Amino acid sequence: MTITDHPLVARARLLAAEVLEPEAARVDQEGVPASHIEAVKRSGLLGLAAPAAYGGSAAPAAVAREVAEILAGACGSTWFVQSQHHTPVQVLTRGEPASRERLLGPLARGELLSGVAYAQLRAHPKAPVRARREGAGLRFDGTVPWYTGWGLNDVLLLAGLTDDDEAVFAFVDAREQPGLRPSAPLRLAALTAASTVSLELDGLRVPEDAVALRIPYAHWAPADRAKTLNTNPAVFGVAAAALSLLDDRTAAPLRSRLADVRTRAYALADHPDPLERTEERLAVRAEAYAELSAATTAAVVAGGGRSMSLTSRAQRLAREGMFLLIQGQTATTRQAHLRALAG
Repeated sequence: MTITDHPLVARARLLAAEVLEPEAARVDQEGVPASHIEAVKRSGLLGLAAPAAYGGSAAPAAVAREVAEILAGACGSTWFVQSQHHTPVQVLTRGEPASRERLLGPLARGELLSGVAYAQLRAHPKAPVRARREGAGLRFDGTVPWYTGWGLNDVLLLAGLTDDDEAVFAFVDAREQPGLRPSAPLRLAALTAASTVSLELDGLRVPEDAVALRIPYAHWAPADRAKTLNTNPAVFGVAAAALSLLDDRTAAPLRSRLADVRTRAYALADHPDPLERTEERLAVRAEAYAELSAATTAAVVAGGGRSMSLTSRAQRLAREGMFLLIQGQTATTRQAHLRALAG
């Protein structure tokens, strides 16, 4: 069986064709509806990487990448909301037994959708969110600057830093509650539909059995850094969608260059040592962004004046491409990208 024949890839194509693509322009302006979330839950795609013993598919990385490309190319906002879910699944797979036995099954089977609130750990040595022992559980204080999927997710995976420089991850109901207050939804140039807010934490109390993972920051950071070095599959999905708006003569050379970068990016992602060949990974990542920008720019140019309409698919893809330029950005990836742009 090839990757393109995999049942999960077929499900992703069906979801994209029947639900996501027809509504993408409306969703971009009005927000991801609950019906989209229910369709994603029913699709079985939320258990892509989860162990089969918990109801997941334990799919190969290549299948997960193909699915991400399809969903991102169909509706960037819906893709981004569901993309948050896969990190909590991975954390639970290696995390604390109590949380794993309570939540991994429902998350793998798509009964619950999870968001994430952990990117603030990348501000280290600053600690935007502090976690402290209090009684039989933990207390979280601080600010989560970005949280996606508010009002759509059932639970969220929250991370804080302890005074001992330990990263603590815990599951919390994704709703306003004592100690947790969301901002109004943020108005963004792209993916406003994904319902992103900031979260104010003021004495949020979390029981011990909600803790999913405890790990020294020094051990967590290299694994997180490795993830940010590789090219996000959504880059190739959005670029391919943009190229589909062009005539064959214009698209052919752009499509050839994109395929070449994609092959090299995924070969690096599959390398057994995720922190080897760092400079090559960063260079290929910057190349992929260049091809994304070329593809979305070409789609806007081909669309002419129609591209200025908020309902234009070319314009939406260009804005989603702009978002991907900074999504998951770190100081290292930012500097490498700027060096590439400066030649």
